Amino acid sequence: MPSAEHEVPLDLFRNQPALAPELLQAASGIKPPEYEQISLGSETLTDCNPTEYRCDSTVLLGDPKRPDLAIVVEIQLKPDRRKRYSWPVYLSTLRARCECPVTLLVLCPDRNTSAWCREPIESGHQGWILRPWVLNLTEVPAVTDPDKARSLPELAILSTVAHADGPARKAVLTAFAEALEVTDRDRGELYHDYVRSQLSAAARHCLEEIMQAGVYEWQSDFALKHIAEGEAKGRAEGEAKGRVEGEIELLLIVLESRGFTIDDDLRERINSCQDLEQIHTWARHAVTAESLDKIFT
Repeated sequence: MPSAEHEVPLDLFRNQPALAPELLQAASGIKPPEYEQISLGSETLTDCNPTEYRCDSTVLLGDPKRPDLAIVVEIQLKPDRRKRYSWPVYLSTLRARCECPVTLLVLCPDRNTSAWCREPIESGHQGWILRPWVLNLTEVPAVTDPDKARSLPELAILSTVAHADGPARKAVLTAFAEALEVTDRDRGELYHDYVRSQLSAAARHCLEEIMQAGVYEWQSDFALKHIAEGEAKGRAEGEAKGRVEGEIELLLIVLESRGFTIDDDLRERINSCQDLEQIHTWARHAVTAESLDKIFT
């Protein structure tokens, strides 16, 4: 079964084909041709042949019937020797079908897989060598400009996964939140869940603070729902903390009323306990116990 690490990045291209030329330029340094139209092509690259070859995605720049450039996009999570043979087929079949230049863009999650994908593929015919353009997902350009994030949300998604633990963390996560503002609710939920699954605990906490800070007037249904859920969670956590503090205060009153001397270490142990059931157990024992050892065993 395809994993989220494979399928969600592909959804970014399907939802926003303009992501392909943007990342192609980042990987190759070559500016793609100017285009007025951009569209998805068929992922099935088979003509009159019983063997079906299916790539991850294709993006066509220009008129879909006579494109100026066709980009085959592949998400490669690990080395796979079969791709040495299928990738050239993808390009030659698509070139014959569209009668235009074609190129291969491969996205990988780590350096080892990226290095494997960059290895030239010898066809056997002299001079016919395929050198894939490869982009490690950690090398995706950082998106810190809110306007850029709004114009190309899918790039902001990949940027967040790559740079959320870097020096521009707050700017990157803010741009991600801006990208969600212009994303419909279903896609916003998908993108948010995917990004959160890839973030460190520190980055997730920073994102929560940005969404809850009140500096930005978020308007999207997704953002408002997220804020409401965060506020509800905060209230629930505050109420739970208040209950624990109240029970601890009551326990200390019972202990002192029974004449027990509570040293600093024991007081710290009691005050730091967040387990309400444990506090109740101590309180029940405190009513009848003859010594502190009987209570705090």
